[in-house]
Amino acid sequence: MSYLKYTPYIYILFAIFFIYDAIVKWDDPTKTPLLSLLIAALGIFMFFFRRRFAKKMEDRNRKS
Repeated sequence: MSYLKYTPYIYILFAIFFIYDAIVKWDDPTKTPLLSLLIAALGIFMFFFRRRFAKKMEDRNRKS
C-alpha cells in the first residue's frame, strides 16, 4: 500500500504536461489551449485532494 503515497505526484506530472501543451498551442489560432488548461487545473486540484485524503486516512489508521 505504500505506492499510494506516490500516486498524487502523477497528477502533478500530468498537470505540468498539459500546461506545456497549452503554452505550445497558445499562438496557434486553429487550436484551443483552454481544454489543456482545464485538465491541468483538474490535475492540480486532484493532487491536493488526494494528498489531503491520504493524510486523513493516515491519521485515522494511527488512532486505531
